[in-house]
Amino acid sequence: MIRFDILSIFPEMLQSPLNFSLLKKAQEKGLIDIGLHNIRDWAEDKHNMTDDAPYGGGCGMVMKVEPVERALAAVKRTDIQPLVVLMTPQGEAFNQKIAAQLAEEKQIIMICGRYEGVDERIREHLADREISIGDYILTGGELSALVVIDAVSRLIPGVLGNDASAVTESFSQGLLEYPQYTRPAEYKGWCVPDVLVSGNHAQIERWQRVEAIKRTWLRRPDLLEKTELAESDKINLEKIKLGWI
Repeated sequence: MIRFDILSIFPEMLQSPLNFSLLKKAQEKGLIDIGLHNIRDWAEDKHNMTDDAPYGGGCGMVMKVEPVERALAAVKRTDIQPLVVLMTPQGEAFNQKIAAQLAEEKQIIMICGRYEGVDERIREHLADREISIGDYILTGGELSALVVIDAVSRLIPGVLGNDASAVTESFSQGLLEYPQYTRPAEYKGWCVPDVLVSGNHAQIERWQRVEAIKRTWLRRPDLLEKTELAESDKINLEKIKLGWI
């Protein structure tokens, strides 16, 4: 089981999305556990302030280090080494490889920034890892935390109805996923490829592999530069480039 603890000044934002679909079922099965914590509970002034004006001037407010440090101390398990993740646009770009790494952890504590950012001492002394979900700015780290929790949870055995699904999905093997079809086999003249209804599983697997390579080359050729392809894959890739497949 993996435990997620989210530190936020708006934990209510996360309650509804975390209680639907696979994430709800995973919690009910005891496969993941999620705790939501309001950083304001660890502020010590009478107004429960978690932000202040930045030294040196500048726009906006900055999240204070003290309440975040106290919140971390309160939620950290003592029997294991938790991983503390700061959700920030300055972090490393989140991808499937990082999701797989996080899925090996026992407890992940996620700090959700707000305002103009967090006191640099949170980054320097409290966070083990910084993660970004893209090159754009959100109003806070809560939505980013949801994305990470969803992606990581899918990799926990038992969360998906079929664990093989996580292996064949886009990015899991360095490629985009092959096209998917379901019934009916024909709709408005739009037909499912013959190979998929042939019953020949070997041919179907070959088709799926070729289509995954083709889709990746057409849409995300950068992924192919980082993916180790078998010799047969390389041959098929050359045929795809030449328009033979």
